[in-house]
Amino acid sequence: MTDTNPGAITTEVVTHLASLARIALTHDEIEKLTGELGAIVDSVAKVSEVATDEVPATSHPIPLSNVFRADVPGVTLTTEQALAGAPEHDGSRFAVSAILGEEQ
Repeated sequence: MTDTNPGAITTEVVTHLASLARIALTHDEIEKLTGELGAIVDSVAKVSEVATDEVPATSHPIPLSNVFRADVPGVTLTTEQALAGAPEHDGSRFAVSAILGEEQ
């Protein structure tokens, strides 16, 4: 990008943004980010050139619909079947070691 472009990303702009975000950047990082942010701004500008008033604003290119299946009750494991392969259980629940150091 050139400095004549009012929206140009310059090293001064990157330095200012880093200051606002309280991010310490080296000279090399500022140079690299100047190019990367410039490329992003250029890409957004190209998209803006293509966008027309005839195209309605959308958040998704295709209509979305609920993709969940119906909640149909079916055959499930009994408590005994579910606990049969567990290393430890108390008869009605799985027994696991405490992970947060809390005792019950």
